[in-house]
Amino acid sequence: MLDSLIFLLAGTLAAATPLLFAAMGEAVVEKAGVLNLSIEGMMAIGAATGFAVTTASGSYIGGFAMAALGSAILSSVFAILVLFFLANQVAAGLAVGILGLGFSVLIGKNHEGQTIKAISDLDMGYLAELPFFGDVLFSHDPMLYVGIGLIFLVWWVLSHTRLGLIIRAVGESPDAASAIGYPVILIRFLAILFGGAMAGLGGAYLTLSYTPLWAEGLVAGRGWIVVALVVFGMWRPLRIAVGAYLFGAVSLLELFIQGQSYSIPSQLLSALPYIITIVILVIMSRNPRLIRLNHPASLGQSWHRSA
Repeated sequence: MLDSLIFLLAGTLAAATPLLFAAMGEAVVEKAGVLNLSIEGMMAIGAATGFAVTTASGSYIGGFAMAALGSAILSSVFAILVLFFLANQVAAGLAVGILGLGFSVLIGKNHEGQTIKAISDLDMGYLAELPFFGDVLFSHDPMLYVGIGLIFLVWWVLSHTRLGLIIRAVGESPDAASAIGYPVILIRFLAILFGGAMAGLGGAYLTLSYTPLWAEGLVAGRGWIVVALVVFGMWRPLRIAVGAYLFGAVSLLELFIQGQSYSIPSQLLSALPYIITIVILVIMSRNPRLIRLNHPASLGQSWHRSA
């Protein structure tokens, strides 16, 4: 039983990491007032690019770097559409997301079904030898700890720095932010690039660590879960992180329950994380006042400088 608990807790940290990267990036994008629904495609691009580059070069650092760059380039397409051509953010996000999924298939075509050695765990010395806690907390790869650090970095920047104040001002009232001299378009553009890069890292984590292989459809709806997590967390990084870890735990219940020999259909267990996500969003939607008090006022609205 103890081994099963260790598996569940340690696995939760790993399962949540791809979501954390993408969700922290999306939180910044939405705080700047832009709704990006192309996360699924950006994660897929990151997953395919990271796997292809790492397979070819043998460098995990290169794989993660190119995954971030590839997804950032895709996010720039979305940024140009919504910031300069004033395209509808929902429609543009869906279109760019589909584009990303298509390109990921093209990038990973020659690697379909291939596996790769997962990125090595970080050497934590005697900490990894601690009973229970060593296996749960101190026996993971470096990118998992980078993901945890990202939570607090994004929280600190958004809540305690001038940059965070500017991002929030742009998301609340771009007209007022522009009137006092803030470059609204530039800030939103950079926020979108950051969100794309983080989605790319999340996708790369899937293929280079969590499930070290490439297969079409590997992202499996996680991009949509990321969008839901940002709403669930009320655009607050620490709450978003809690939601990501909850989803990670639920996603591992299938293996945990099967290990306990319970006779529950595997199809139901596989769908459980998504069912719970829908239920949570339905419950939250019953209190629209709470959402209105927390979401950026200009979220999803096109903006251009007045003449």
